[in-house]
Formats: sequence, C-alpha cells, structure tokens
Amino acid sequence: NLANQTASVEYLDSITFRELSQSISNMGYELLPEETPQDELSRSEDAETRKLKRELSVALLLGICLMITGFLPAFSGKEFLMFLLATPVQFWAGMRFYRGAFSALKNRTTDMNTLIALGTSAAYLYSLIALLFPSLFDSPLLEKHLYFDTSAMIIALILTGRFLESRARGRTSDAIRRLIGLQPNTASVIKDGKEILVSISQVMAGDKIVIRPGERLPVDGLILEGYSSLDESMITGESIPSEKKTGDNVIGGTFNQTGAFTYEARKVGADTALARIIRLVEEAQGSKAPIQRLADKIASVFVPAVIGIAILTFVFWLALGPEPSFTYAFLNLIAVLIIACPCALGLATPTALIVGMGKGAENGILIRSAVALEKMHKLDTIVLDKTGTLTRGKPVLSNLVSHRLDKDAFLTLTASAEQFSEHPLAKAILKEAVRKKLELSNPSEFSALPGAGLKATINGAQILIGNANLMQSNNISLGAYQAEADKLWEAGESLIFVAVDGKPEGIVAIRDI
Repeated sequence: NLANQTASVEYLDSITFRELSQSISNMGYELLPEETPQDELSRSEDAETRKLKRELSVALLLGICLMITGFLPAFSGKEFLMFLLATPVQFWAGMRFYRGAFSALKNRTTDMNTLIALGTSAAYLYSLIALLFPSLFDSPLLEKHLYFDTSAMIIALILTGRFLESRARGRTSDAIRRLIGLQPNTASVIKDGKEILVSISQVMAGDKIVIRPGERLPVDGLILEGYSSLDESMITGESIPSEKKTGDNVIGGTFNQTGAFTYEARKVGADTALARIIRLVEEAQGSKAPIQRLADKIASVFVPAVIGIAILTFVFWLALGPEPSFTYAFLNLIAVLIIACPCALGLATPTALIVGMGKGAENGILIRSAVALEKMHKLDTIVLDKTGTLTRGKPVLSNLVSHRLDKDAFLTLTASAEQFSEHPLAKAILKEAVRKKLELSNPSEFSALPGAGLKATINGAQILIGNANLMQSNNISLGAYQAEADKLWEAGESLIFVAVDGKPEGIVAIRDI
C-alpha cells in the first residue's frame, strides 16, 4: 500500500531477509521489518516530511522568481539567470522524480514519476538548447522560447501535492501512535519475592505485576489480590470507572485510578487487547476497497497510455499544426505529459481511506476494513452507545430528591461525605456544592466500598452512600423513594442513594453531558 507505506510479502523459507531487502531496494524502496520500533518509524516519516518541505520551499521560491523574471523586459543575462534559477529546482528539488523513474525503468515499468521526469525534462532541455544553441532556432519550424519557469513550477506544484499527502499520512500515523502511547514502556514485576522494574517486552505470561494508583496496566491479566477503579474508556467508551476486585479480568493500557493491586499477566505482546486494536487499525488502512482495486488496475496501464497519447499528439501537430510546427507539437507533447503528472489516480483513493480510518481511530471509531467503509453509504440504521459517544462522558449533578431536607441541606450532607472519594460521580456532587458555595463538614470516619459506594460518619451520624445493591445489602428499603428512583432511572440518570443511620434520606441523580 503506497499510501501508508506498508507491504505484506509472501516468500519462500529459503529466502533471507537480506535477499528480500535487496530485491525491494532494487525497486526503489527501503524495507523495514515489522518489529521496527514505532519511534524509529515516526522519525523516518517526520524526516521525509521535513525533506519534502525543504524541497518544496526551494522549488516555490525559485519558481516564483522565474515567473517574475519571465515577465520582466529583456535585459542582458536574463536568459542565463533563468537557467541558474531553474537548474536547482530541476535536479535537486526534482531529484526524487528522477530516482523514481529510474527505479521503474530498471524494473521495466512506468509510474507517475516517469511522466513527471519526462515532461519537466523535455521543457528544461528544450529551453537549455534554445539558450546554448540559438542558431538552431532559425528554422521556421522552431520558435526560440524558454520554458524554465514551466518546468520549475510544475515540480513545485507536484511537490505541494506530495507534501500535503505526507502530512495527511503523518496525522493518520499520529492516531496509531496515540494508541501505542496508552501502553507503558515498563512494568513492576515480582521475581523471586522481589519487585523489579522491567521493560514491557520482557513481561511473560504468568508474571505477577504490581499496579499502583495513577499507573497504566502494561498487559492484560487477572487480579490476584486487591481492588481498584479502572478507567476503561479507551475500550468501552464509558466515562464511569469500572470497579475491579480479585478474580476480575483487566485490560492492558487502561488507567488505574484509586487502589493498588497485583495481577497475573495472561496476554502479552501482540496478544493484548490494545495490540489487537492497533493491528486492526493498521490492517484496515492497508486493506483495499473495490473502488481502490479498480483504481490500481487503471493506474497500471495509465502511464504507458499517456506516453502513447503524448507521442501521437506530437506527430499530429507536427504534421498538421500551425507554424512553427515543431515547437507547437513539442509544447502539446509536454502539455499531455504534464497534465497527467498530478493525476492522483493511484494515490487519492488509498490516501482518502487511510485518513478517514485514522480520523476514526483518533475519535475511538475502529473500522474493520476498507470494504466496510465503502459500504457505509448503504446504512439506514445506526445504533450508538450514549456515554462518551453521544455525550462527552462528563457527569454533572442533575437532580436532588429528599423528603426531609431541603436541596441545599441534602447536598451539603452528601458532599461532606463524598469529600475524600475519587469517584467521578462524587466529583460531580462536590463540584455542584462548590458552585453553590456550601459549607461542608469533615467526616470523622470515611471508608470506600469498592464497586458499591462509601460509608462515613458526620457529626455522629452514620452516612451510607452508593448504589441500590449497597442499600439492599444493608437491609435499607427505599420505600417512598422507589417510584421516584424508577422514574429517574427511565430518564437515563445515574442514581446515588443516601441513607442516614440505616434509613433512606434521598437520591442524587447524575446526568452525562
């Protein structure tokens, strides 16, 4: 896939990597093995983009100078000055086209570089001959005219397209790099009873890994000891942390928020969920939609067809064109070659696909293949998850229900108990209390109940805050609050129940915005 610079190669076991690399090098490409570090690939891509930018800057600057010089009245040395300005553009900025055309020629084929090299070289050489041997243009068939500015501006325009294409590829690669960045480079592994820091590449299935608050999990596994809240939004899209305890499965790349735990590595390296997601994105970008396969078939015969048409055009105008017929025919030949040069037939479709898929990955949308993307226009129904998809995944307090206390008093009680909680729903409650400038009391006792809620003591009162299961496990009946809870639940609210001294005190409703 030329657009994302990847290839899948089938080869005989007897072929060595060096032989394969040499064969591909002869075609004008550099082969990097799949396990090449992503940082190295990124540096290579960035270096190529910077090189293109330098070449484009020089080509544009000198090309514009050539255009301006061409419009100036005749002066001594004007033609030689145009030659000096055009030469660096032709043979430095445009060298990549010559290298590409030469590689294609070695492999007995043609490509877009062939058209560019032929078209711009024809214009440049015609101008050079007119400059060095003006007597040759005394014939009525020829007109002495310099086209240095034409060849330079063509190279500048095509380099502009290549530069924009390279930047588009870079943005797509950034999406994959961000996914890779979710995985830490090291892991704290227990070996022979001691905790040591090792590279993630050294983590083996069966290793015991220690995770502390604020760390990302290096690999997939099973919790052996401890409990915590994990931010799994990279996988699920859910903004609310997932409560994890002993015996639960955990996913590499997810973020540990509160507790500490030890877990056993079950899937490492290319087998982790994150690695599979990255592989899915890369394979999707390398896949070909039917329209792209058609474009590839057309592109394979396009260049030879253009060269043939250019030659026929030259012969036609040489025989039937106005005087000076050779110059007129030659300019039309160049026009046919050049008008096809920027043709993005072989690149527009794959570039559009990889940019689209990269943008999707950047926004958490994984597209399985180019075929699936092409067929999306036939969809008549789309089912979307709400949290983090239709909403931002930012919880805010939306309603307070208490039969005994007014709303501010109920919020003060609840926020006071939630002060030491790290849960996003607790933060939404505290944010509302701060907004209302309520004076909170510090709990004399506080205990988090993983996966359920919390209990606290405030001014001697026993406060229990959490989900319906927590109330049920403590034999607290919702009573009159049940009907209101059902109504809020049907409206899509997240509900937090508050009990004081074993009796229901109210409901806090949280909404996703």
